[in-house]
Amino acid sequence: MEDAPAELTIVILTGLSGSGKSTALRVFEDLGFFCVDGLPVSLVPKLIGLFDAKGGQRYKGLALGMDVRQADLDRDWGATLAQVTSRDVGLQIIFFEADTQEIIRRYATTRRPHPLESPTMGLEQAVAAERERMRPLRDAADMVIDTTDFSIHDLRRKLQEKWASIRPAKGTLKVHVMSFGFKYGPPSEADIIFDLRFLPNPFFDKALREMTGKDAPVRDYVLAADPGREFLARLTDFLLYLLPLYAREGRYRLTVAFGCTGGRHRSVAVAESVFDTLSKAGYNISLEHRHIERG
Repeated sequence: MEDAPAELTIVILTGLSGSGKSTALRVFEDLGFFCVDGLPVSLVPKLIGLFDAKGGQRYKGLALGMDVRQADLDRDWGATLAQVTSRDVGLQIIFFEADTQEIIRRYATTRRPHPLESPTMGLEQAVAAERERMRPLRDAADMVIDTTDFSIHDLRRKLQEKWASIRPAKGTLKVHVMSFGFKYGPPSEADIIFDLRFLPNPFFDKALREMTGKDAPVRDYVLAADPGREFLARLTDFLLYLLPLYAREGRYRLTVAFGCTGGRHRSVAVAESVFDTLSKAGYNISLEHRHIERG
């Protein structure tokens, strides 16, 4: 086995089919891990060796999905685990399981076959066989999560709590700030939309008409005096209160859109100001002016 980067974090996500492993893998992908699902067990040491210092700097670690579909799981699991634990890496194994009847219900809902189902083995028998086959991985797990009563959001929160120590307190929630013009239609991807057409409109000032909300004269026209000044102060307080609540509920992405008539003046000025405030507050944030040229 080749040398792995120092302090490389490796998370092995495994468990019963239908118990939430795939959802958990997406959570770790959102957390900044390099994720691989279905890799043959015997290739895990090789992958760790290939995950060099460059990859280790770009990602927070490796998250590997393993389940009963991997034919070499029974044969190579013990030897692979021994190789991985002998290296200077931080290994964590999370095992997902659920009540048999809940797993059966989930398969009935998705109408997908269980990996072990066959003409001679029904779904309930397949779940029982898988539970027995996966017992060595369960016994080796650092954390066992029973998802019987979990929603997807519950599972996300559970994993976030577990890995809070290796992710920044701020910056995880990705906030996309957008300006747009109502005359061209509101963005369908927006989670929150603010209508700014109550603010004074620079369009009617000929000296400002050809400028945009990025220009200081337009920004001052919109926000330097009330109602713009008071609105911006209240909006800032509201967003700084609201965003941590979204993050606590497991949201990874939030699009906040600001609209005015043409998407060139008022919405741009406010979006620019919000972007600056949230950037200074430490949020992972991006900015888009969708209709600034058309406006």
